[in-house]
Amino acid sequence: MLEALVVLVIAVVLAAFSYPSYSQFVIRSKRVEGQAALLLLMQQQERYFSAHNSYIAFSSGSTDPAEREFKWWSGAGAAGSAYEIEAKACDDEAISSCVQLIATPGTAKVDAHYEDRECGKLILTSAGLRLASGQGVRCWR
Repeated sequence: MLEALVVLVIAVVLAAFSYPSYSQFVIRSKRVEGQAALLLLMQQQERYFSAHNSYIAFSSGSTDPAEREFKWWSGAGAAGSAYEIEAKACDDEAISSCVQLIATPGTAKVDAHYEDRECGKLILTSAGLRLASGQGVRCWR
């Protein structure tokens, strides 16, 4: 009985030390999922621009058939995704010349429990800027 208790205590101590590392690994993995989704959507935006000489805005609430061609979530399905994605014109520019894709973590339409306190929203513009709304310095590495 004493040996089992010692093994249990050791297991709890190891779990307590490894959980923070595991949590950070999950956050970084989901962040990479969001970045990959933004890069794929920007490629799709560039193809749309080539055909229509303009970018297109979209969001989860889009009803236009052309806008619905763009996936507004980051993962395989909306419910299990970490980020909700929208496209809109860059600040102080028209949608015909610049688009920014914004991935917002943990909204009501995706996994609401996911948070990325370090980076916050991930932003990718058609000018090639890779930004984050948080204070993290390694958000796009």
